[in-house]
Amino acid sequence: MGGQLVVLALVLFIASLIVLVYALKKPKNSGQPTGRQDPLSFDAQPQFGPRQLGPGAVVSYGGVDYLVRGSVTFRQGPFVWWEHLLEGGAEPLWFSVEEDEGRLELAMWVKRTDLHLQPNGQHVVDGVQFRLNERGHAGYTTEGTTGLPPGGEMDYVDYANDDESALLSFERWAPNMPWEISTGKPVLSGELIVYPAPPPSR
Repeated sequence: MGGQLVVLALVLFIASLIVLVYALKKPKNSGQPTGRQDPLSFDAQPQFGPRQLGPGAVVSYGGVDYLVRGSVTFRQGPFVWWEHLLEGGAEPLWFSVEEDEGRLELAMWVKRTDLHLQPNGQHVVDGVQFRLNERGHAGYTTEGTTGLPPGGEMDYVDYANDDESALLSFERWAPNMPWEISTGKPVLSGELIVYPAPPPSR
């Protein structure tokens, strides 16, 4: 009888050790609900990120499928934004992608070689009055066909109308170059469909 009790005690001891080891190995956060994500954050809309949107991607907008021929990545301190050259419609477009204070900002731009303006004061273009919004200096790198060198530094000056439904941009790619002028308008993510670019070749 005494031997049976010893065996039973030994079995219970081993079983308790197994339970203890399992409990220690079990992840502490198991069963904990994950935090809810911001549906408007840039990370929640990866189709506009640099891995999906680059040379070779297709952007469907306004009933037209545009091919991304090249992309420019801008960096100013901790801030990064992109411009993509789209072709396939009546004229080339530039599609800008930027995250500003947690919000995804998208815009379509058209180069305006007919305008001869300088980035100072206020401007009236196509009957719309524009006021200065932001100016700065940024580094850039390019990929694909953009008409720009592989990298460098540039200056930019951005204008907008009162409700920011119309945009005006000045860009200069070297101190001795003239300003390039573009007009643009914001677009919503729901207005576009992005067919991702193929992965970069190694």
